[in-house]
Amino acid sequence: MYLGLDLGTSELKALLLAGDHRIVGVARAPLTVDRPQPLWSEQAPGQWWQALEQVMGELRGAHAEALSAVQAIGLSGQMHGATLLDAAGEVLRPAILWNDGRSGPQCEALARAVPRLGEIAGNLAMPGFTAPKLLWVREHEPEIFNRTARVLLPKDWLRFMLSGEAVSEMSDAAGTLWLDVGARDWSDELLAATGLTRDHMPRLVEGSEVSAQLKPELAARWGVGNGGAVLIAGGAGDNAASAVGMGLVEPGQGFVSLGTSGVVFVSTDRFLPNPAQAMHAFCHALPKRWHQMSVMLSAASAVSWAAKTFRFADEAALLEAAASVAPAQRARCPLFLPYLSGERSPHNNPNAQGVLFGLTHAHGPAEIAYAVVEGVSFGLRDGFDTLRLPADMPLREVALVGGGARSVWWGQLLADIFQVPLTLYAGSETGGALGAARLAWLADGGAVVEVCTLPPVKQQLVPSSEGADGHRTRHARFQVLYMALRDQFR
Repeated sequence: MYLGLDLGTSELKALLLAGDHRIVGVARAPLTVDRPQPLWSEQAPGQWWQALEQVMGELRGAHAEALSAVQAIGLSGQMHGATLLDAAGEVLRPAILWNDGRSGPQCEALARAVPRLGEIAGNLAMPGFTAPKLLWVREHEPEIFNRTARVLLPKDWLRFMLSGEAVSEMSDAAGTLWLDVGARDWSDELLAATGLTRDHMPRLVEGSEVSAQLKPELAARWGVGNGGAVLIAGGAGDNAASAVGMGLVEPGQGFVSLGTSGVVFVSTDRFLPNPAQAMHAFCHALPKRWHQMSVMLSAASAVSWAAKTFRFADEAALLEAAASVAPAQRARCPLFLPYLSGERSPHNNPNAQGVLFGLTHAHGPAEIAYAVVEGVSFGLRDGFDTLRLPADMPLREVALVGGGARSVWWGQLLADIFQVPLTLYAGSETGGALGAARLAWLADGGAVVEVCTLPPVKQQLVPSSEGADGHRTRHARFQVLYMALRDQFR
């Protein structure tokens, strides 16, 4: 039995996986984000631990026997967050999250300091990444910076609390701007540019390797492992973990994720950076594998915002309203720029803002709902267009994952806008936690071919040529609108 822990932005999820691929149990605990100032996004790590205690208590109550049979734990989580610890291992300030946009000036400074940044790290300097956050802390909170003895990513802080070991793994570390992504090692040059050294960093392992062991006192308290050693796998950043969870680990396999953020992801067998278009090149969770990825900051979160703002009962009600707009009526809907938290791919613009354009008296809640969902879909298409695969590595398969994947209507709209078939697999909404559990299985001696299997297909979403011209026209207007407003964002 294997336990996957997925530390997301809005919830922590725990999943029990049996050795025959059955998902035995799932528990969730909600998380909240603090935004004390414009562009800021923070969470107190103590909240993560409270959530972990909650889900472990739930699993023990509902699945005590399965929990006692757990042999290894895997970790997945939100990437890029900066969790700062002092020499005693105490948290110095709230963690600065992936969707925090305050460090724009520091990104510019880092790019000037290291002209080879994209070549080494595979990515442009963006406020979402970890390194600029530390430059911001050094500039604005020097006392805290000087007391910082260790910087950990969110899921790696959980590992530290679970085991007492400071360890990270390649896929998550690749999102810091401190990793030489091709060499899969910390870069002394990039660390020095932010006033840090290797001493501030955790040691590195591959995601499928053993990283540590669960503290015996925690194992006893939660009823994990029947008194034996419980291994903790390296794990993965949330997107690489989702790929492992869906069995998308071979070159040319990928997914579109409709989570809080929106992600287009494809696995590769080599390091293929394309920083000029804000495309990310990261290590995968498995050895000798990498991936390309584009990330938009507000995907399902834009739908959540619109549902609340425009007084829909919930996100499902908004999607139902959007689906009620007949294809022939879509051309008269407003356009929506979904940049509620700035944007990463392909614009790398922390100042980008949301825009609802073209409103008239004729527009009601349904048209606005459609505009929002369409705008997120166009943003994802812009990211998809940044992927560059070599001729010997064609795009083989694209899955649809994340909470938004529950809406088949939205999935079909995406397939139509992308003009690419999308596959809905069973259990796609559990991707990160399932991937973490599978990495635990691999760390316990499982083979990739046995563990990283594709789940059963629920539905194939085939793109329709009907309405394709309309999508292209509105997408072109969407792009023109952003370019026209780009210099007006402040």
